[in-house]
Amino acid sequence: MGKNPLADCVGFEWDEWNSGKIWERHRVTPEEAEEVFFNDPFVLRGDATYSTDEKRYGVLGQTASGRPLFVAFTIRNKQIRVISAQDMNLKEVREYRRHEKENS
Repeated sequence: MGKNPLADCVGFEWDEWNSGKIWERHRVTPEEAEEVFFNDPFVLRGDATYSTDEKRYGVLGQTASGRPLFVAFTIRNKQIRVISAQDMNLKEVREYRRHEKENS
């Protein structure tokens, strides 16, 4: 992936529709999604699956209360724009735990 895409970010960008959609579908608040970026460890990966117009990324991490989440996002104007956030699936939990073990 090269340079850490989060290195120059200065905050988060949310729109009401997207944060509402994430809450309705996955019961994840914007605050929980943001917490993942500040708690170690987290696993950052590129995600070219859904968009060719802009770079998208995914992060596996935990909220302050320990809830394991997958957060899909892009970066616009040095701001993290969360696209989706949901509980990790079993494969993601395994990847996260493996990363956690390797980096402890």
